[in-house]
Amino acid sequence: MKKFTRYVNPHLGEMLENIKLDQNYVRGEGSYLYDEEGNCYLDCIAAYGALPFGHNPGRIWEAINSYRDSAEPNFVQPSALEAAGELARRLVELSPDGLDFVTFTNSGAEAVEAAIKLCRAATGHPGILATDNSFHGKTFGALSATGNSSYQNVFMAPAEHFRHIKFGDVKALEEELSANPGYYAAFIVEPIQGEGGIVEPPSGYLNAVKEICERHEVLLILDEIQTGLGRTGRLFAFEQDNITPDVLVLAKALGGGVMPIGACLSSARVYTEEFGMKHSSTFAANSLACRVGIKVLEVLTENENALIKAVGKRGRFLKNGLLKLQDKYPSLIKAVRGRGLMLGLEFNLDRNQFPGSLLGVMAEQELLTPAISSYLLNVEKVRVAPTLNGNEVIRVEPPLTISEEQCLEALQKLDSMLTVLNQGNTARFLAYLVRPQEDVDFPEFVPYLENKVEPAGDEDEGRFAFLIHALDLESYHQFDNSLLAFSEEELAELTGRVGDMVGPFLAGKTRIKSLTGSTAYGEFIGLPRTTDEFLEMPRKQVMEELKEAVAMARDRGARIVGLGAFTAVASMGGLYLKNEGVPITTGNSYTVVSAVDAVNTATEKLQMDRSQITAGIVGAAGSIGRGISLLLSETVPRLVLIGNPNNKTSSERLHLVAAEIYRYQSALLNQGRPLKPGSMGHLLAECSELPSPEAPMAEFEVFADGEGRRTGLIDFSTDIDAVLSRADVVISATSATGKVIHAGNLKEGAVVCDISRPANVSEEVDEARPDVLVIDGGIIEVPGLPSLGWDFGFDRGLAYACMAETMLLALEKRYKHFSLGSSGVNLETILQTRYWAGEHGFKLANFRSFNRPLSDEKWQRVLEKRRELALR
Repeated sequence: MKKFTRYVNPHLGEMLENIKLDQNYVRGEGSYLYDEEGNCYLDCIAAYGALPFGHNPGRIWEAINSYRDSAEPNFVQPSALEAAGELARRLVELSPDGLDFVTFTNSGAEAVEAAIKLCRAATGHPGILATDNSFHGKTFGALSATGNSSYQNVFMAPAEHFRHIKFGDVKALEEELSANPGYYAAFIVEPIQGEGGIVEPPSGYLNAVKEICERHEVLLILDEIQTGLGRTGRLFAFEQDNITPDVLVLAKALGGGVMPIGACLSSARVYTEEFGMKHSSTFAANSLACRVGIKVLEVLTENENALIKAVGKRGRFLKNGLLKLQDKYPSLIKAVRGRGLMLGLEFNLDRNQFPGSLLGVMAEQELLTPAISSYLLNVEKVRVAPTLNGNEVIRVEPPLTISEEQCLEALQKLDSMLTVLNQGNTARFLAYLVRPQEDVDFPEFVPYLENKVEPAGDEDEGRFAFLIHALDLESYHQFDNSLLAFSEEELAELTGRVGDMVGPFLAGKTRIKSLTGSTAYGEFIGLPRTTDEFLEMPRKQVMEELKEAVAMARDRGARIVGLGAFTAVASMGGLYLKNEGVPITTGNSYTVVSAVDAVNTATEKLQMDRSQITAGIVGAAGSIGRGISLLLSETVPRLVLIGNPNNKTSSERLHLVAAEIYRYQSALLNQGRPLKPGSMGHLLAECSELPSPEAPMAEFEVFADGEGRRTGLIDFSTDIDAVLSRADVVISATSATGKVIHAGNLKEGAVVCDISRPANVSEEVDEARPDVLVIDGGIIEVPGLPSLGWDFGFDRGLAYACMAETMLLALEKRYKHFSLGSSGVNLETILQTRYWAGEHGFKLANFRSFNRPLSDEKWQRVLEKRRELALR
């Protein structure tokens, strides 16, 4: 961990480290920076305009050294500050007539604060009007004027009496001032919105603003903190409009890239005695900063403003080059904006630009411009940055002293970056985060085709959403197959770097059509986490991310939201999400149905004698395992319930599941239903000690401990290796991420149905135990075989049973919580989903094994081995 992250700003520091914007620069010279490894970077940020002459400008350091040699005192307030007076004189002389006094500050934000106080004191009015998308600083008054709520909300800003209107809209200004006569002290506006995305207003805007403000007796504050002092090819940007503001704020370039200083220029009618006697600052107007400011003005204006004129010329050269790049990459670059050396490159952040890829998600979530900045820094060695408010825009704001050759260098390197980005290959574009650039070799990327279906927009169609995430690192390529180019270690590093930045995203869309003719539109909401990542995260963070995903689904119109993979486990079977404004389902009821159907189908195809079967349910204490145990007790005579040895309550919970099974069997016997020979019910029919179905649960618990144990029909244990080898059929339904079932703890000829995600069966079983049939449980064929937008590693039209339950609820328009927690998965919900599935045409898919279709070859191999076992 770097010292900045450890001791200054852990949150920003971690983000910078993750996307490799954390270089340690040890030397700066002109337009170049050098890191501790000797790499050279062309700086096209210039501290957001605060480096007018680049890094460590010689003439500014000469002024500082001269100041040191003079022994002039620095902090001598209150007194007649000679250096401050001289700098103020020069600023007034260089400004249009009417700006008579200068208040010095330590920063641009403080200059804005001073401007607000000046105008309120001069008018006696409280209101400050600003524009949307503006940026004026982050002290409280300046923040209140800033037109971006994302910076304000946490600090309970804006303060009272701050309002905002649309930038560039003179009609909005006229209407606001007309509607509130005598309320506003000032209107504050930037000639070009810098942090807002290098946004220029319509031609004539500032002239109209000045006229409207004068007519309504509202003061005009121009914020030229970023545009002023040569940045746009003029000393002040407003000179283009030939107006004079009542107040002008400056900073950034005034410090020459070395000293912090700001200035607030005002007219005589604005500068009041009250302000002059009651506003002060310990460090403002210090002699050293003012001597630097004097030298800055000298350099800018000498030789008849030669440097500023050169800025205009090089700015035109650079902008023309950017416009040529826009012509070359029209699908990537949406606009080129700005004047002089204050330029912005707006990118097309339409997800459709990068279909079927993580780049598309990053574009949609406005994370692509930081990634572009990082790529340019690490690969091309050019330093740029996104604008704060306009995340679609990369600013190109080099030192005013940049040469034409350096401009050409920047353009060439931008072109190289755009060439790679234009390929839409996530792995290639982000490879610098995980491997050396000289070691880059990628296969051609072919994105999957995203579903173009849209909601019907009427109440007759069901609406659902389903939360999904990568089960493990290898699963990421199901969404973006370019990631196959990375090793597991590289993919782990990549996801570790970007996982905290990427939020929930739309991973796929589908429309389900039932055999009844009804339809349901659904969306799959992806979370950029693996199961292991969820397990390692603090529970609070997990729940925050799940709630964000549910909110996204709800706000997009879902009427029921299903929980996939570990999201159900992490939310305590959905119970922690039941108050999020939309019904939730875990999908566990139909998962139970699908697992039992799979086992029954497999044992029937293998011609296994069910009266001789012992079934082991791994995870029997959980809601799915408990439901499977109940339903399976209808068809097999003996069950082994297996729980988690690391859970202190496992044995007690298994005991309760056994008691519940016996009560269910008692109810079946009481109904007089025909019993299959050799089934558990058939064997219990002769047991006089079995309590009646109306008996309290406590009596069934006593039976489970006593006569139930002696019958040998239900056993339960937390020692999987000791009891699993007795099971002819194994169903695994745990939340464990490890491989708890392996070649050494399975019975000869066993049938294993693994519905756990991630899978619980070790891949070694496939090779080491040809006698064992392993099937991936919980996989359903959806009616009509629709595309789900993300294939989940399946053939078209296949889905997990938990997804299918969500679809069923939407088709039925049953918008209530379903299958939540342990008690929410019961015989009623299990049998109900079984009925709905038959009605709508959902059925068990063809068998799959270890994430692949079960081949005829493997099936024949199992049959052959079973025949060999039978002949022993």
